[in-house]
Amino acid sequence: MSYMALSERKPNRLKGYDYSQNGAYFITICVQDRHEMLWNAVGARIARPRNTEYLSEYGVIINDAINNISKVYPSVSVDKFVIMPNHIHMILLLDSHGSGRAMRAPTISTVINQMKGCVTKQIGFSLWQKLFHDHIIRNEEEYRKIWEYIDTNPLKWEDDCYFE
Repeated sequence: MSYMALSERKPNRLKGYDYSQNGAYFITICVQDRHEMLWNAVGARIARPRNTEYLSEYGVIINDAINNISKVYPSVSVDKFVIMPNHIHMILLLDSHGSGRAMRAPTISTVINQMKGCVTKQIGFSLWQKLFHDHIIRNEEEYRKIWEYIDTNPLKWEDDCYFE
């Protein structure tokens, strides 16, 4: 295998798309090497958690950071999220008009990198995989399917593609 083959990486962003554009985005962020660090009872079958008792100390810090996104970026809201043992899913909504001020919305990368940096600073080391996955939610049906997926993901942990 040549060096060129190793260095080529498939772009993970839609070419030419403005990621500060108003809309809904499905985001997945993974822990480095998929280490299961975000729940206390990793691998256990659980009922749908209604609070944060199942989260590890790292998971609690991440939960707080996600809940603070709209305080840092008033034009961004987290509509739905779940913290899994080794990854996070969330729906981010960008609405630069809803903040009451004329302002340019931050890009999805800016929001995610700020949140990951805040967690890293509090923990004292980076637990994150370098990149994250995003999907532009294009319609109401897609939004409902993703919302349902996030809502039921903890119940299906042992069947999840990130379960090891």
